[in-house]
Amino acid sequence: MRILGVDYGETRTGVAVSDELNITAQGVTTVFGRNPEKVAEKVSEIAKQYNAEFIVVGLPKNMDNSIGFRGEATLEFAEILKQFTDCPIEFWDERLSTVSAVRVLNETNTRGNKRKNVVDTVAACIILQNYIDFKGGK
Repeated sequence: MRILGVDYGETRTGVAVSDELNITAQGVTTVFGRNPEKVAEKVSEIAKQYNAEFIVVGLPKNMDNSIGFRGEATLEFAEILKQFTDCPIEFWDERLSTVSAVRVLNETNTRGNKRKNVVDTVAACIILQNYIDFKGGK
């Protein structure tokens, strides 16, 4: 059973997948686009390609645990994604995942356009790895 991790964004959406034993998360790609339907369709195609059994979508929350504009957009995206896939969708609190992704890219000295193109995929890996680690500990 594989899990797909998604970091939905306004223009870029990072996608990661677990290994078959659900121990590690690996980056797959960044989907570029502003149209949520087209992004959802592409994410569902990736889920099929990797035989994902379910999808974890990072839910951006404010530091006070409330859901703001980005969180609402993510919830709407997940509703659209449900139209393209039979995979169950779970949400994972993604607060500070992009900050962590930037830190990783700083440590690997990834700069410029390359950084911009991979930061969302790295964030998806972090979201999925945190989910895997949490569930594995239960």
